[in-house]
Amino acid sequence: MLAITKSMALQGLNGYLVAIQVDISNGMPDFQIVGLPDVSVKESKERVKAAIRNSNIEFLSRRILVNLSPANTRKEGSMFDLPIAIGILIASRNIKNSNLKEMLEQTIFIGELSLNGNIEEVNGILPICIEAKKLGIRKIMLPKRNAKEASILKGIEILPVNTLQEVIGYLNGKRQILKEKVSNRNLSQDIKYEFDFSEVKGQESAKRALEVAAAGLHNCLLIGSPGSGKTMLARRLPSILPDMKLEEALEVTKIYSILGLTRTEEPLKIERPFRNPHHTVTPVSLVGGGRNPKPGEISLAHLGVLFLDELPEFNRNALESLRVPLEDKKVSISRLNTTVIYPCQFMLIASMNPCQCGYFGSQVKKCSCKPEHIKKYMNRISGPLLDRIDIHMEVNQIKYSQLEQKEKIETSQEIRSRVNQARKIQIERYRKYHIFSNSELSPQLVEKFCELSSKSKQILEIAFDRLGLSARAYNRILKVARTIADLDACEKVEERHLAEAIQYRSLDRKYWHNR
Repeated sequence: MLAITKSMALQGLNGYLVAIQVDISNGMPDFQIVGLPDVSVKESKERVKAAIRNSNIEFLSRRILVNLSPANTRKEGSMFDLPIAIGILIASRNIKNSNLKEMLEQTIFIGELSLNGNIEEVNGILPICIEAKKLGIRKIMLPKRNAKEASILKGIEILPVNTLQEVIGYLNGKRQILKEKVSNRNLSQDIKYEFDFSEVKGQESAKRALEVAAAGLHNCLLIGSPGSGKTMLARRLPSILPDMKLEEALEVTKIYSILGLTRTEEPLKIERPFRNPHHTVTPVSLVGGGRNPKPGEISLAHLGVLFLDELPEFNRNALESLRVPLEDKKVSISRLNTTVIYPCQFMLIASMNPCQCGYFGSQVKKCSCKPEHIKKYMNRISGPLLDRIDIHMEVNQIKYSQLEQKEKIETSQEIRSRVNQARKIQIERYRKYHIFSNSELSPQLVEKFCELSSKSKQILEIAFDRLGLSARAYNRILKVARTIADLDACEKVEERHLAEAIQYRSLDRKYWHNR
């Protein structure tokens, strides 16, 4: 007898419907799974056998053939255990119901089976539910521990189950399964951040640079001596980033769901990501990849911050692999049987010392490095990568008097309110261009929205020649100037906005003039 159940498979963040076709016939006892299954899918044979037997149902010694259709795409993971078991039980007539055909037509099954018949959680539930909803699927039967994550999405019926026996009873019409209630997570509620800018004394210039970076989604490089506060400042950046919208939260949670990094009780990520990989990270871990392509750190930082501390210590190949994703806002990973695309629209925040000993240009301690060693150290960062960083900021060590100040320091919430207002202006301005921040402006849009007065053009021309800027750096100065104007709620980019933006590129001449 032939039985067909439905499930879903993931290819990157996109899902597609998989028909589980089970045929049981006479002949030598055999159990085969075809349709390009990987090792984890092939191993489901033993899990399914044991789960059925331990659910007090006899596993027939017959010829069993399972086909995962479409057969030309590779299937991976343990999520097909449950639909395979259901298909076998229907084909062997252990599940019989007059409404069974209608139930199977409207429902997909997701879940890993343990040997005792329990249904274990799987990764990637949220993107599966989103794709199922797009395809018009009305019901999803899935593990109880995945139900909270699936309930984030409205408009689809979630049926959480703990055991195979529960599923059998439901399909036979002998028991009911309580639907999971839709989660009503309030994105507007205040998020309690671990770090706050009110804890940072001094460093007003660096705080301003990070505020501009947050308002326009600009990449930023912090240069300073050890102990000057570069890491401290970077860790507080998420607390001033614009509030997340539901669409953004879902997009970020999808990526974390694929890797099983969502929390069981609060699966929806309402805080912007902050990823801080160690400098020993490999190019594959940073960008993504592997035999079965998975998201890397840049995708986990999507719509948030990727912080690279001690930038020159990173592997050169790993750093250079960032160049294309920084421009394209996505990463494409190709393998023999598939190509997957993961989004990676992140803010790159990097920090570094000005030399190997860390004290070149310091007013506190004398540098012990030779000029050729300083040049070699700074040249670990390539010119093309530097060009993709909009803001270069020097972080100086603070004085004792600043540590002792008792004046009230501006909180992250106060800074974030200005950032939110500037981002609203950008969203409204670029609504018909399908972009959301100044950092995404194309050269044509830069010309349209960053128009300069004749005097401003003269200032920029002088800076361009003296600093030896590239065409890419020229455009980035204009984008940053546009953001500064938005923070001031000015319709036009004025001279003071341009002058501040140029200041954020002046370190090129100090540290990389003899490249």
